Amino acid sequence: MEPNHGVRPRRGRPRDPEAEPRIRRYAVQLLLERGFDGMTVDDVAEAAGVGKATIYRRWASKELLANDALADLFDLEIPDPDTGSIAGDLRQVYRVALAFVNTDQGRAMIRLAVSEANRDERSARIYRTLLEHRIAQTRDTLERARARGEPVKDTADPVLMVEWLAGVFVVRALTGQPMPTPDEAERLAEVTLRAIMD
Repeated sequence: MEPNHGVRPRRGRPRDPEAEPRIRRYAVQLLLERGFDGMTVDDVAEAAGVGKATIYRRWASKELLANDALADLFDLEIPDPDTGSIAGDLRQVYRVALAFVNTDQGRAMIRLAVSEANRDERSARIYRTLLEHRIAQTRDTLERARARGEPVKDTADPVLMVEWLAGVFVVRALTGQPMPTPDEAERLAEVTLRAIMD
């Protein structure tokens, strides 16, 4: 008989490589449906088909799981079009943004961003990162327009350009009013263009 040399056989089931993305996906779903207070680790475990211990091995608390889920949720593909004019770029971005906020997921995400950003600084940081990414893209859009010779004001502020539309979404979510529709993209882009063009 060969000596074992102290190697112990592995016990238990092998680690499921799909467990983590599945847990994150259901955590996002439950956060959107119920918010942070209504989401429980028990419910996420049941939906993902794993034990609570599997979740706690990866995330030490419900808060950490919720913040990872939020990071996944806010990892959106934000378009950065280059249509040849700043007006075309803005209309395209606005159409995509307005289409998203008119979905159930989009509306839930805006509500969740507001409630979670007020509850937890880590959540606020995730939301700020999303806005900062959009602001950086808007800054690039302005620079391309200037390089093409378009009459963009020196005072055009990419931060305000992003925040005013985000503010519309937040106010509509808080007050329960319908979001502007993609058909309104051109009208809303015109508001921005009047502010930034000479």
